[in-house]
Amino acid sequence: MLGFLKSRLSTPQPRRVAEVGWAIAEAKAALIWDDPEPFRRDLPKPASAKSVQGCPAAIDFDARHIVVRCPVDLNLRIRLEEGKPPALENADGLRSTVRSRHLGQMVSVVSPAEWRHPKRPIIQIVTPYVFLADEVVYLNQVPPYLDYTPEALPGVLISGRFPVHVWPRPLMWAFEWHDTSKNLVLRRGQPWFYVRFDTPDPSKATRLVEAEITPAVQRYIDELSGVTNYVNRTYSLFERARRRRPERLLVRRAARGAVCPMAAQA
Repeated sequence: MLGFLKSRLSTPQPRRVAEVGWAIAEAKAALIWDDPEPFRRDLPKPASAKSVQGCPAAIDFDARHIVVRCPVDLNLRIRLEEGKPPALENADGLRSTVRSRHLGQMVSVVSPAEWRHPKRPIIQIVTPYVFLADEVVYLNQVPPYLDYTPEALPGVLISGRFPVHVWPRPLMWAFEWHDTSKNLVLRRGQPWFYVRFDTPDPSKATRLVEAEITPAVQRYIDELSGVTNYVNRTYSLFERARRRRPERLLVRRAARGAVCPMAAQA
């Protein structure tokens, strides 16, 4: 028995919490981008002990979502004419809080040849959010389906999943515009999308901490940047990226430390 205890003490035990770092990769106008935050519901005190608020399954599911909020107010419309490239317009004109020149730098229309449907344009907004980890963690980017929106968007968010322990690239907000007769209206501060994290152990909770982009990590991110312009099926590059990644990706930001602990039930 004593030998078993000594063996247990000498053998490193697996961590019950997976740590994931987040960082803002672009310093310019960085203050418009909110910190990612855990999803929370603003609910009254439950009337019954059997209320949904106390359901362990519902609590665990909600707690595994991180909210990223929209950084700007946008009111966009798109014009599709036969034989002409799609034209994206700022419907607010001079009343817009975003200058037209900077709007063009932030929002882009994907080439029609790359759309999933010939009548459903896709627009993209590059975000500066980077997530990274030093253990196996997959990020899922999904629509904010836990938040009620009085007015539905005229299309759908294109979701995605990739390993942040191998592929720490800035996230993209991609939107497929189904009803082009309606404007796309986004409001600063509204839930824009969620991220969820998968690990090999589904019972494992995740803790989100603010990270530092070290020079070595920045070089690694630069190596990953733009590879989709040259090759298809970037998942085939994961093994090469794994061999080239710095020994340590996640370095906590000293000034602010941990933020957004995820209260998932183990």
